[in-house]
Amino acid sequence: MRVSIHLLGRFSVILDNTAIPATDWQRDRAAALVKLLAISPGQRVHREQAMAAFWPDLDIDAAGANLRKTIHFARRSLGVHELIEVSNEIVCLGPHADVEIDVELFSAAAKAALRGNNPAAFEAAADLYGGPLLPDDIYVDWLDDPRRQLQQRYIELLRAGGLWQRLIAVDPADEQAQCALMQAALDAGNRVEAIRQFNQLRDSLHAELGVGPSAATIALYEKALSLSGPDTVNPSERIRASLAWGLVHLQSGEFDRASQIARQTRDLAVGAELAREAGEASALLGLAANMQQQWPQLFRSEFIEWVRTAPGFVRHVFDGHLCLSEFCLCSASGHAEIAELAEELLTVAQDAGSLAGCGLANLLLGEVALFSGELDEAESRLTEAERLLLKAGAVAGRVLAIERLAEIALERGQKWRANRLIRRGLTDAEVSWLAPHLIMRMQALAVRAAATPKQVAAEILIGDRLLGNGACQPCSIALRTASAIALAEAGDLEQVDRRLNEAERIAGMWHGGPWAAALWEARGVQRRAQSNEVRALAAFEEAASRYQELGRPRDRSRCLARMRPDS
Repeated sequence: MRVSIHLLGRFSVILDNTAIPATDWQRDRAAALVKLLAISPGQRVHREQAMAAFWPDLDIDAAGANLRKTIHFARRSLGVHELIEVSNEIVCLGPHADVEIDVELFSAAAKAALRGNNPAAFEAAADLYGGPLLPDDIYVDWLDDPRRQLQQRYIELLRAGGLWQRLIAVDPADEQAQCALMQAALDAGNRVEAIRQFNQLRDSLHAELGVGPSAATIALYEKALSLSGPDTVNPSERIRASLAWGLVHLQSGEFDRASQIARQTRDLAVGAELAREAGEASALLGLAANMQQQWPQLFRSEFIEWVRTAPGFVRHVFDGHLCLSEFCLCSASGHAEIAELAEELLTVAQDAGSLAGCGLANLLLGEVALFSGELDEAESRLTEAERLLLKAGAVAGRVLAIERLAEIALERGQKWRANRLIRRGLTDAEVSWLAPHLIMRMQALAVRAAATPKQVAAEILIGDRLLGNGACQPCSIALRTASAIALAEAGDLEQVDRRLNEAERIAGMWHGGPWAAALWEARGVQRRAQSNEVRALAAFEEAASRYQELGRPRDRSRCLARMRPDS
């Protein structure tokens, strides 16, 4: 019998040219056993190795019983009993069959190509890499090392073979690859392609790492701009170069210089009526101020200036400050300072007749009311914010208002209403330049609002794909935490620890705030699912205490309720 197993980019098993339907793998653990055997040398593992991988917390008798059941179901899914044999404590896949596994084919071809210097061999080996190892199992611990090793070997192969387009498909933020493609485009006289590559790199670095291109890359971009002479370069191209230089100064700690570039660039963007670029310049200005603990003061002066002098462009400037306003609302000092600021700004906006200004101030006040547990006040403010921001054409702010209204619906147990709001918010978010942030936040709510176990699993999978495509790390914390809680409550503990560890790593970049409290709460859910009630109660108590310090009474009450025996 010929057995072909695909693990790169997907999971499938083909027996004598007939694929086993996905529906035949009704038991996840049965498929997992086949995967474990397929990636193991010689397609064999000791039974204790399999038990340690799948049931590390069970005693040997219970784990052994589970393994026997798993082997039974795996054989039934394969349809051929002899394809899995157990002999002398060794579990083996296809000992008497002709077994072909794509991982082994790729590894052998890559090893051979790297020994030589044949461009065709590099390309042929790369063709065998169908994608990351078992991408739907990204939270399975025993796949971490082989997945990382295979991807590193693939990247090594692409770099050695100069297969730059394939490399940026794996990592769009790979600066070496993007620069090589920019240089190749310049050598061919194709300035348009060089500029496109720069913009792709710039967007990827910003989304995934929160940084900008290096000085050498910007210089290459400016060389592309100069090819056709200054008269043919459009303003947006010059502005992007200026913004990139601003980020270089910001990352070097030259905050005053970064602020100066941001202001100059924003003036150019407004003059050219470039909305996104004006927002990005405002974000750069805000980041420089935040690095110096001066963002609230900057935002106040910016708000007053723009609602009074440039009402038609004010929503784009505010877009650049939205992430920082959300960051400050979630700071360790709580939301009281932002509440005072928003009250003042609402008066200013009303006096100036600014729809966008009134909408943003109501958004902030609605969020403060929500965090303070005043749901009726929050709903009133946020509904008004959505109405005003819709009239003002301020998409990002409106999506944030919808997100908070969905949270209120969840607080009231109205999942049907939350889901309607989430779908609307996701649709609107797609057209915003802040889409990577907004969609990530909305997806966290989609996990919480899912009504059935099947819907929960589907929403978690969508979220995992978003995370795999590069994500704003702070915006990903809520999604990682919501997914971990949903899995723990469903008794699916295998992935929970990994998700929470990653969320804790990201949250550790900031001190205090609701992220830390939410993670304590999630750990409590995990410990309870592990039948460790003492540690669960301690985690819920810590979460409740932290929420109280932040002035979030409803979150505190929820954690205290979890401490009751009947919760």
